[in-house]
Amino acid sequence: MRFVMLMYPGPQAETEQSPVPDGPEGEKLLNDMMAFNQRLVDAGMMLGGEGLKPTRHGARVRFAGGGKTAVVDGPFTETKEVLGGYWIIEAKDLADAIAWARQAPCPAGEVIEIRPVWTPEDFGPEAAAVERAQMEQIEAQKKDG
Repeated sequence: MRFVMLMYPGPQAETEQSPVPDGPEGEKLLNDMMAFNQRLVDAGMMLGGEGLKPTRHGARVRFAGGGKTAVVDGPFTETKEVLGGYWIIEAKDLADAIAWARQAPCPAGEVIEIRPVWTPEDFGPEAAAVERAQMEQIEAQKKDG
């Protein structure tokens, strides 16, 4: 089963500096996070993951219906609710995903939300076939350029 683990680091997510503090404490946190990611890779579970820059560098597109949209430039949310990064993992079930999230080397106050990901198979064999074809196209594009 595929899950996304969403990291909410609090106000730190909105700073322009690296999310890793300077000095020995930050170096340890970075090394611990890289080791955690490697354990996920070694276990064959990690499908992706990245840290996110502050919301001031982003935008939200809000859909109003009838083909109308509105764009809101960042920053656009309370800092306690800002998504700071994510992992996409393949786990046996929610309990397995929770067990892995509990091992993340996060400082006190951070939150990791775990949510199952919809897969094309959830929408039937036709959607799964379309998704496979799209993935093959993406792989071919990577090889060509």
